[in-house]
This record gives sequence, structure tokens and C-alpha cells, in this order.
Amino acid sequence: MWLLAGLFTLVLLLRGKVVKGDGRITVLAVLVAAFAASVAQTIVVAALPAFAREFGVSATAAPWALTVFMLAGAVAIPVAGRLGDRYGYRRIALVCLGFFVAGQLLCALSGSFPLLLAGRALAGVSGGLFPLAFGLVRHAVSADRLPHAVALLSAMFGIGGAAGMLAAAPLLTAFGAEWLFWPLFALGIVALLLVLLLPADEPAAGARVRQPMVDLRLLRSRAMVVTNLATVAIGTAMFGVVTLIPHLVPEDRIVVALLPMVAAMLVTTPLSPRLGGRLSVRAGAALGIASGVALAFAHDELWQICVAGLLLGAGYGLAFSAFGMLVVDAVEARQTGMATGVNTIARTASGAAGAQLAPLLVAVGGNGPAFATFALIAALALAITGALPQRTPNQAAAAPF
Repeated sequence: MWLLAGLFTLVLLLRGKVVKGDGRITVLAVLVAAFAASVAQTIVVAALPAFAREFGVSATAAPWALTVFMLAGAVAIPVAGRLGDRYGYRRIALVCLGFFVAGQLLCALSGSFPLLLAGRALAGVSGGLFPLAFGLVRHAVSADRLPHAVALLSAMFGIGGAAGMLAAAPLLTAFGAEWLFWPLFALGIVALLLVLLLPADEPAAGARVRQPMVDLRLLRSRAMVVTNLATVAIGTAMFGVVTLIPHLVPEDRIVVALLPMVAAMLVTTPLSPRLGGRLSVRAGAALGIASGVALAFAHDELWQICVAGLLLGAGYGLAFSAFGMLVVDAVEARQTGMATGVNTIARTASGAAGAQLAPLLVAVGGNGPAFATFALIAALALAITGALPQRTPNQAAAAPF
């Protein structure tokens, strides 16, 4: 899966579909960094039972290996975005990647659960890479290529998360739990070196003045409010379904069950800029509804899960590819880090909410009602996206970049 994602990215770059000229290294660097951070978030999902056995902790304590990463990311995202606006995105991205590499090393060498949690918390700071990546791309890519680059970067959140789940089972079976982190350590080093190759970027004009970490006036704009609400709803619905799918099949079939979803993400991601942000998000929400409904009625056979996974992956690729562009278009260049940081928090929080809600719904009513509930949440997202503006207010302002 990692090779597939890397090959897909390189093909796009070499064909010039994303960006031409000097901006290629910037796009490649931020894609690798975003992919590494996304994989790291979910790679422990399949390993939670192994952590419980290896470290002698309870089944309720083991999920902290996932939660602490998300909490650290939620704290780091607005801070990194704001500091990137003020001091330059490359500089702060290097700091985040330094935390990521150190965290993966600590996890790989940890001999106790507290040390593992400490390493996961350090690595979770890499969540701050997402708003920084949007800022770097906006300044390096021409206006005609920007939608494609932002769409692919946005999709890395979902593609990397799915790849983490796919990679976990083979690594656990072949090498053991500690080997989940060595490939991520190597990937972090590669991302760090790529970002080091980038030229230093200037702080955004107007970002040195005193102002709060998050400008509340920015959050009150219609485009930002609707986009963030839709992000929360779609993220909760889709991540909830993704969390449940591995529990529907035997452990040796998890990769097979998730692969159609990841493939659909890769295929639909480049389509998002052609559809436009509003239509792409609405199509993604509709596909999320379809996947939830399909699984609510049929989830006992592997082929049924694979078909629903295709729908879910297509919806995820379309929706999350579009959110980044909607946010970038809605704000001025100097607010890119802050605005994309808030939206990334919405993604992270909704992912955590979906992951925590999924087992609770199953415990209360079983798999069918759980999938039906997530379909209803996706329907709410579709209703919210009806309020998205046909054309975001700052598309013209984005043109110079």
C-alpha cells in the first residue's frame, strides 16, 4: 500500500498533473510528510489487542495509544498553523517532523506502556504538519495547479489513515508490535530531508501583528462555518464506518476488506478539482450515506464489505480532497495556516469521535444499527453542505499564488 500511494503520487508529479517546475519538490515533500503523519495515527488500531497482551494493560487502557496521538495533534495543529503564518511554514514543519521522528524512535524502543504513550504523544505533534503543508503548497504552486495539489494533500489524511490500517496486520504478523514504528521512523527521516531541501519561505504578510491564536472573526464567515461543520459530520460518519470494518472479517482478511476503499480514494482524489468544492463534498456525503446503508443491511460476506468499501473510499476521496480547497479559497493568504489548522482540528476531532462512537453503537444495538446511525450522520452532512456557497469568497484572492 505504501508503494502504491508513493507510485500514484510520483506518476501525477511526473506527468505534470499536479504542478510543474520548482514547485514539484514542495508538493512531494508535503505529501510525504502528510502521508507519514496520517499513517502514524491509525497504524496502532489493529495493534491494540497486542499492546494489551504485551504490556499487561486492560482492553480499555490500550486505546490510549490511539487517543493520545489525536490529543497531541489537536493541541499542535492551531499552534503550528499560527506559528507557520508568523515565522514561516518550512521552519515550523521541520520542528514538527523532529517531534515525529523522536516519537517513532521512542515507540520502537519502548519497553513499557507509559513510554509507548510518551512516544505516541511526541509523534502526535506531527498533526501540525497539515496546516503548514497547505501554506507551503499555496505559496509554491501556480493558481491553475493549486486545486489539484490541495486536493491530493487533503486526501492524504484519508489515504494515509487507511494505509496505516492496511500496514499494521502484516507487520504485526511478521515482526511484532514494535516493528510498527521502525518504517514510520524511516519515512519521517525521508520527509525531514525533503523539507530541508525546500527554500526558506517568508512569513505571511500581516501575520506579525498581535492577534489571538485563532481569529474568531475568521471562523464566523459563512464559508468557514459550513465547511467545518460538514467536515465534522462527514469525518464522524466515515471514520466510524472505517473503524468497524476490520471487526467484520478475520484478521487475515482485513487487508482484503480495506483495499477497495483505499483504491477508490486514489482514483477519486484527482476528480475533486474538476467537480468543484461544493459538488465534490456533496457527492462524497451521498456516497457516505450509500456505504452506511449498504453495510447496515449486508455485512456478513466479504464481497459485500468490499463493495461498500468502494463507495466509502470514493466518498472519502471526493469530500476530503475538497475541504482543503474550500478553506484555502475562503481566506486570505496570511490566514492559510490558521484556517487550515482549524479545519484539520475538525477532521481530527471527528475521526476520534467516530472511532469512539463506533464500538459504543455496536455494544448498544449491534453492527446493523451502528452502520445505519453513521448513514444518518452522513445524511446530516449532506444537508449541511447545501449551505455551502456556490463560489467561495476569496477565489480571486488566491489567484496570485
